[in-house]
Amino acid sequence: MRIARPSPSSGPAFPIGPYRFRNREYLIITYRTDPQKLRELVPEPLQVDEPLVKFEFIRMPDSTGFGDYTESGQVIPVSFRGRKGSYNHCMFLNDHPPIAGGRELWGFPKKLANPTLRTEVDALVGTLDYGPVRIATATMGYKHRTADFGSVMASLREPNFLLKIIPHVDGTPRICELVEYYLEGIDLKGAWTGPASLNLWSHALAPVAELPVLEVVSAIHLVADLTLGLGKVAHDYLAPSEPSHWKERHYEIVE
Repeated sequence: MRIARPSPSSGPAFPIGPYRFRNREYLIITYRTDPQKLRELVPEPLQVDEPLVKFEFIRMPDSTGFGDYTESGQVIPVSFRGRKGSYNHCMFLNDHPPIAGGRELWGFPKKLANPTLRTEVDALVGTLDYGPVRIATATMGYKHRTADFGSVMASLREPNFLLKIIPHVDGTPRICELVEYYLEGIDLKGAWTGPASLNLWSHALAPVAELPVLEVVSAIHLVADLTLGLGKVAHDYLAPSEPSHWKERHYEIVE
């Protein structure tokens, strides 16, 4: 199979994969939020079963083609045609190649910001700054209890979904797809739970606080090696047989 080079061909921002991540470290805080606001943000035909959000901080010290960087964002548990998975709502990171590659290849909603994940004495601490403004802080007791590896592996193997929109030169949507992808070749090296907290603050261009924290449900800290698999189209919103009401509501059509 021939694979097109990333654009522009004279100066691509990232190499062709596969993209292998070693010692990828996660802090994931699951919290309960406003169900109405959550459903307004999740595209059909994905379904929201519970008003839950996962706020993630991810350290990636060794990633093929992308280098060393940190990422943070909100992931929403969903179901698609009876299969449980996750919808990537927003992502913030401090490295240009994975921003460009993530948006161009998969449709990841990546933006430039400054997330951190580090150990501070007896706590794991995640922070997210958009410019000079702090918009998220998470804390978790460091390795208080070993997590159930089976449950963690099952979660990592679930499908992930993205809304990929690429405009035509006149601004109208040329690609509008629901993309499905998986994490592959997972080597889970450790997983822990413990007490946790999460605070979010408003920002006009990074509205993570629009999904407010009503209750912290759980927290997980894990370290794994894995490969980010290339995606497939799970649903084409521009197919003639598909209704256009959601597309028109979320993408302004330029006449």
